Amino acid sequence: MKLVSIDSIPGKEYEVLGLVKGTIVQSKNFGRDFMAGLKTLVGGEIKGYTEMLNEARQIATKRMVDEAEALGADAVVGMRYGSSAVMQGAAEVVAYGTAVKFKN
Repeated sequence: MKLVSIDSIPGKEYEVLGLVKGTIVQSKNFGRDFMAGLKTLVGGEIKGYTEMLNEARQIATKRMVDEAEALGADAVVGMRYGSSAVMQGAAEVVAYGTAVKFKN
């Protein structure tokens, strides 16, 4: 499955199949939250959160790709990520784009 953030693939003709997305709501665990609180006192990267969000993006991307494959897509164009806080200690990550099927 080809994933691109641009809105078209140069040199390829394709049929648009529709919007596909993958989402996950990921929560922090107490250990990460406690260590993050300590890290805010001295500054710098909060690696536990970085790892959590990287994992969430991977899961959301896989779910989006699974949805695109179910439609028979060859690629997803205009692929983007979004995130938001759902509640205290939990964030949603969404991967979305347009599923397309290449013309021969």
